Amino acid sequence: MSADRLRRSCHFVPGANEKMLQKSIATNADCLILDLEDAVTPDRKDEAREVVSDWLGTVDFEGKERTVRMNPLDTPWGLKDIEVTMRKPPDCYVVPKISTLGELNIISDEITRWETEYGHPPKSVDLILICTETPLSALNVQTFPECDRVVALSWGAEDMSAALGAPRNRRPDGSYLDLYKHCRNITLLSAAAGGVQPVDTVFVDFKDDEGLIEDCQEAAWMGYTGKITIHPNQIDIVNEHFSPSAAEVDEAERLVEAFAAAQAQGLMAISFEGKMVDVPHLTRAQKLLERAAKIKRQLS
Repeated sequence: MSADRLRRSCHFVPGANEKMLQKSIATNADCLILDLEDAVTPDRKDEAREVVSDWLGTVDFEGKERTVRMNPLDTPWGLKDIEVTMRKPPDCYVVPKISTLGELNIISDEITRWETEYGHPPKSVDLILICTETPLSALNVQTFPECDRVVALSWGAEDMSAALGAPRNRRPDGSYLDLYKHCRNITLLSAAAGGVQPVDTVFVDFKDDEGLIEDCQEAAWMGYTGKITIHPNQIDIVNEHFSPSAAEVDEAERLVEAFAAAQAQGLMAISFEGKMVDVPHLTRAQKLLERAAKIKRQLS
């Protein structure tokens, strides 16, 4: 299982597009999502699947996580995507439009079948889910981490609005409408409760850097640890905003030191740089330092 793997930026690569693959490998993305779903027309599904399968066996991804966005289970292509790409398996499948835990279990069982058939270690392939793309998914998202292959939850606003026949999912000022805020919130809470990573959804206006920065800041403040990207220019912005800054690390270190001194005196609520702080502030600082150390370790 790779629940602790760094996934600040999870970048979509159109299936069977060699030029885009090489360009994506040259970026700073932590994870590449080789897309067999929306980026591939129905008449090219078989061809793209074989190309992606070949990539998994022959291409040097330079340490990036190798994932495949399969087609949904209720299409003619989903199970075939697993069968073919499990020859040289990815690290994870990214599963779109998942609606029930039962569907997840079918996918997990299918992966197990091909792990056995191809001689791969059991439970060596994980799942990253794109939740809330269907109304039923939004009602069931809290159950999804019960599948033991799941390592991360993301969410979707575009497919949900399409499923509802809604003309938009954001207000004119760029903020999400309440339903989509709920989807964002419940995905984060379900990931935290289930002990898996929360990864924020795409920001579709890839030319709006200021909007992307605001979207990343809000998601990171909420507790998301990464974001899906759709354009290479988004990757460095996303990485920056889902990494603790040097100033944040420095403040957290000072806070931890101040608490260590206070604890020696039997104190757990102290004045720190003009603010009253207690155990939740210490816990938050410790988690920030743990994340900073993990980023440094995995990038070294």
